Amino acid sequence: MKVLVTGATGRIGGQAALELVRRGHTVRALTRHPKKAKLPASVEVAGGDLGQPETLDAAFREIEAVHLINFNANTSSTLSRPAELVDRMITAGISRVTTFRGEERGALEEALERSSLIWTDLFVPVEFMANALGWAESIRKEGMVRTFGPTRSAMIHEADVGAVAAEVLTNDGHGGRTYTLTGPEAFTPADKIRILSGTLGIAIRHEELTEAEARAKWQPLGYPEPFIDFLAAWHRDTPASAYTVLPTVSGVTGRPARRFSHWVEEHKHAFSPALSPSAPTAPLL
Repeated sequence: MKVLVTGATGRIGGQAALELVRRGHTVRALTRHPKKAKLPASVEVAGGDLGQPETLDAAFREIEAVHLINFNANTSSTLSRPAELVDRMITAGISRVTTFRGEERGALEEALERSSLIWTDLFVPVEFMANALGWAESIRKEGMVRTFGPTRSAMIHEADVGAVAAEVLTNDGHGGRTYTLTGPEAFTPADKIRILSGTLGIAIRHEELTEAEARAKWQPLGYPEPFIDFLAAWHRDTPASAYTVLPTVSGVTGRPARRFSHWVEEHKHAFSPALSPSAPTAPLL
């Protein structure tokens, strides 16, 4: 099968593309900047912008299934012309679509629901395990993690979201469904630090921040004030959907969801004090 993956240079799209290649499918990746894309040689790269559907006809050519993100990756805003996007996919002969989202359904999902496309909604209400990379620099430099709030999260390995997307895009029986995806366990910050410490073999201290201190930490990162308000509320009173463990990953893929200890083993290098401060980091949700 030939599959187009949008957001393929990002955390989830990249995992979906890798999983599809591993399963023997042909993958085309959509990006606004083809020359800058760092993807495996086996992945074909196509230029285009989801916010401008008229740029996508070449990318849609000969494609059977599409993995979509429901926002404009350039601005994080909702897609402005979703109905036209859906119409162009139908005209191109595409039959199957997945959408990835972390919030409520929007205009894209509404357009897909009204269409003839076989569509599956992938909903991720929890944080990614890769968000722990936001602690990497302070662990390397200080052996310290600073957190705010009594948060719990059934965080998910980003590769599991990619695996579910690949399964749904290439097999029958998933159309018209919403799959809510979580990891196999819910953790507090202290739980995560314990696993990081044990796996890395180093002592990690934990400092709890006040809300004012957390806001002061987030502001220099360039987050807009509404997003900082969201982060503060999420950490202060985490919604039940963020820590409720569901068996969806195993139900769809036929294997257990990956554990946080597995993720840490894969990313030990990012937390090593021997590495430079330029090692990968990510915002902590």
